[in-house]
Amino acid sequence: MARSVLVTGANRGLGRAVAEHLHALGWRVVLAARNGAQAAEAAHSVGTDWVELDTADADSVKRAYDTVGPVDALVNNAGVLLDGGTDPLTVPLDLVEQTFMINVIGSWRVSQTFVPAMVERGWGRVVMVSSGTATFHNGLFAGAPGYSASKTALNGLTTMLAAQTRSTGVLVNAVNPGMTRTRMMPHAQRSPEEAAVDIGYAVTLPDDGPTGAFLRGRNQIEW
Repeated sequence: MARSVLVTGANRGLGRAVAEHLHALGWRVVLAARNGAQAAEAAHSVGTDWVELDTADADSVKRAYDTVGPVDALVNNAGVLLDGGTDPLTVPLDLVEQTFMINVIGSWRVSQTFVPAMVERGWGRVVMVSSGTATFHNGLFAGAPGYSASKTALNGLTTMLAAQTRSTGVLVNAVNPGMTRTRMMPHAQRSPEEAAVDIGYAVTLPDDGPTGAFLRGRNQIEW
């Protein structure tokens, strides 16, 4: 039986490309998006299952789990970039709060809902879609301070979940897909299809693969 994967924020852009890539690899993909009609339309086009899932709404996440049931892998892709072109001293903090609600709390909420069943079954893969703007090694990008800080927090969550699930068969990693051409970054050179391969690699890691790592392609990079 094919392994199953839930991809959040997958009705367009990078999430949809990830769904298409994993579907082509033979995974049973559940394409998730907060708008059910858009999720259904995208899933019909890709050839996958779908579910309505708003990561900012606890009831929505619970309903999605009740509908889908346990999955073998989770790609926390849903995210927003609301504060591009601002700076840390003047960015409206309501934008920062909204960004953290989706990029951090949303991913945390979905992980709390879906990962325990992976632990119980002794196998799972969790991938956080992060960003190079969020690394202390490179220096956080101050031109989108809420976004950068939220992805730094997401990296922290990755390491905590990896430590919590170590030796359970569940691997938890973050992926830096690079500057990818999506609605967030329409002029980027890298295509969603290219970036999806990197995320797919983290989903399909062997049992002795890394956990608690920050990945770029097949390489571990500095936090």
